[in-house]
Amino acid sequence: MVMAQALFSLLQRHDPTVLVDVLAPAWTMPLLVRMPEVRQAITLEVGHGELKLRQRYHQARALRAEQYQQAIVLPNSFKSALVPYWANIPVRTGWRGEMRYHFINDLRILVKARYPRMIDRFMALGLPKGAPLPTEQVRPNLIVVPQDRQTAMVGLGLTDEQPILALCPGAEYGPAKRWPARYFAEIARTQVDQGWQVWIFGGPKDTVIAGKIQQHAGHICHNLTGRTSLGQAIDLLSLAKAVVCNDSGLMHIAAALNRPIVAVYGSSSPQFTPPLADRVSIQQVDIACSPCFKRHCPLAHQRCLYDLRPPQVLSALAEWG
Repeated sequence: MVMAQALFSLLQRHDPTVLVDVLAPAWTMPLLVRMPEVRQAITLEVGHGELKLRQRYHQARALRAEQYQQAIVLPNSFKSALVPYWANIPVRTGWRGEMRYHFINDLRILVKARYPRMIDRFMALGLPKGAPLPTEQVRPNLIVVPQDRQTAMVGLGLTDEQPILALCPGAEYGPAKRWPARYFAEIARTQVDQGWQVWIFGGPKDTVIAGKIQQHAGHICHNLTGRTSLGQAIDLLSLAKAVVCNDSGLMHIAAALNRPIVAVYGSSSPQFTPPLADRVSIQQVDIACSPCFKRHCPLAHQRCLYDLRPPQVLSALAEWG
């Protein structure tokens, strides 16, 4: 969803009068309300992975009154094309996928070599078929309200009197994208010794690894995992002087806030989903089996992560002050 903002921005650059509404899962709403290009964020009344044809049909019927002229369908699934079709939207644009020829009538065939990054594939759907991507950089840019950020800090007992290092140790995809907790802890100890404070970000699923970081580091970090909403996490991340993270959703949020980032890559590749910010340092090790794009290391050694030692990351972090 963060990378989709580049598409919304591109649409408005080409036609400043265009109105962009986004139909998306409820969890994405805190992101969408921070995107000035989005007029209206509409909650998809179906959970992840659920078909629920009746609910999709009724929501589509309700959307007919809006008389949308075009729907751009970013997911490649069959079910994602149903609501635009049933909503009688005349132009329905999307990449070929999952036997949805009848439902997507502006069908595009993806040439991966032409659009290597996910963000390129999103933006291409906002252009006429075959049109070149813009030469100038288009990237996500989330907007934070200072008062909301201050409220979040007060509620969690935080201050910004010391420079803030944000650690984002989670990765929803799987352990093959998660740098070891003890390595994050070494980063935390070093930065605290240099006068920084450390905030650990993540959802409820990241509390275990955050607890391990705290244990290894001597409980010197502010552990925010599971304690913030997504909206609060966005607002608080905007205060970070630097971010050390895995290839994750929070990495892309930090990039959309234009924070200096040191991004650790294991089983995935920065060629497909790089963080898009002014100051980014990609850290990875060159071994034959990486990237494998697996959730779990198929060779059971995870050298792509374990061989990437903290001094390498600290050296990159030093570049951001």
